Amino acid sequence: MSQTSSTHASPRSELRTPSLGDALIPLGTVIALLSLSVYFYGADSSYGPNQIALLLCAGVVALMGMKNGHSWKDMEGGMLHGIGLVFGAILILLAVGALIGSWILAGTVPSMIYFGVQILSPQWFYAASCTICAIVGLSIGSSWTTAGTLGVALMGIAGALGLSPAITAGAVISGAYFGDKMSPLSDTTNVAAAVTSNDLFLHIRHMLWTTMPAFFAALAIFAVIGLTADTGTASATDIEQLLTALQEEFNISVVSLVPLALLLFMAWRKIPAYPTLLIGALVGCTIALIFEPETARRLGGGDDIAAAVKGAWYSLFDGYKSTSSNENVAELLSKGGMSSMLNTVWLIVSAMAFGGAMERAGFLQVIVDWTLSRVKTVGGLVTSTVLTCFGMNAAAGDQYMAIIIPGRMFREAFADKGLHGLNLSRTLEDSGTITSVLIPWNTCGAYMSATLGIATFSYAPYALFNLLCPLLAIAYGWFHFKQMPLSAAAAAR
Repeated sequence: MSQTSSTHASPRSELRTPSLGDALIPLGTVIALLSLSVYFYGADSSYGPNQIALLLCAGVVALMGMKNGHSWKDMEGGMLHGIGLVFGAILILLAVGALIGSWILAGTVPSMIYFGVQILSPQWFYAASCTICAIVGLSIGSSWTTAGTLGVALMGIAGALGLSPAITAGAVISGAYFGDKMSPLSDTTNVAAAVTSNDLFLHIRHMLWTTMPAFFAALAIFAVIGLTADTGTASATDIEQLLTALQEEFNISVVSLVPLALLLFMAWRKIPAYPTLLIGALVGCTIALIFEPETARRLGGGDDIAAAVKGAWYSLFDGYKSTSSNENVAELLSKGGMSSMLNTVWLIVSAMAFGGAMERAGFLQVIVDWTLSRVKTVGGLVTSTVLTCFGMNAAAGDQYMAIIIPGRMFREAFADKGLHGLNLSRTLEDSGTITSVLIPWNTCGAYMSATLGIATFSYAPYALFNLLCPLLAIAYGWFHFKQMPLSAAAAAR
């Protein structure tokens, strides 16, 4: 990405190269304001306070950029460019909201909860959730789709069984990101291979060295937690009441799972995410009108076909509203709709305005250059790459920027150390892909929080796979373990 806009850029002769101090002022400001936001508002900081902090800091970046010769139009163009990069993610986010609402109305989510409560043992629930999401994520190559479908149902099952929502979310995310990272269908996997000019399948094979140990370690920890901790406060009577309440409100059947099967098939066939999710939502509405007409009419506020259609439409934009006398069921199923995602969209737009301004002003480049100038060893290089990717996830607010920018900047540094580009592509995935979900204002962190219904800082300590992967990458770097040399280039092909 060029430092100046092709349409609104200031003349290059007027631009001054930003100093490290210039770059650190807005970075320090955003860290301070976001920390203050969390201090004041805790888990609620993502519902407005973080957005204000990010937009204020975007203004600080713009002022610093103008000091160095950029025009306001140029800085504004950088913000708009950053926001434009995530427009596809915003569409997916809205589609997921519609899908959740329509799938609850169709009985898809209630049926998944109904069957899941009876099949999944509380003792093995966390490990099973991680494994199931890993298999599905690997099959379809999308952590977002996995979390937005199976993840939502697993969160519901956890609630029904009285299990920890934070640990469940961590297990879902761990499995979903393992599958996403290792799947040749994943966009981030393809991006990491492409930006480092590596063969996709060689890239995946080289990732096995860090990914498999991290995943099995996470799986083992989830198993230990399930076997030793207090795994559920729900009694047999509570569960029976839950199942009865679900049957009273919905027609529980295998037919209700048709939207899920269709969506997974379309994702496996590599149909783009947005149309896949939108079609899944519309199929959910169709199933609801055929098999849940009374529920649809009740949501639409009438007793005719028009009311049923109105109810299905309502589920798309404002979600489902349960009338169950069982408080747990009512709380569990009153969710979804595009409107439920609007706060997350606000957070993503604010984060990308800040990230886009940082890149346009040249501050991200300055920070990376400064980091590279202090790298002396292979361990230091890998550590710097991991920290830079994490920093990009925080500063730029987007997973793709955290892969692409460090991928471009560190290519020569890895070659200078005699390391094959596969080491870089693996490290980009071990950090840029994996840590994005740990940051509340990043597109991935915001998405998972909104979809699973739990604050990022609450599930982050339990996203074990996402925490272990970057640590393993750093350890491998310092111990020179599985760092493929440039001389192995021919063998790698």
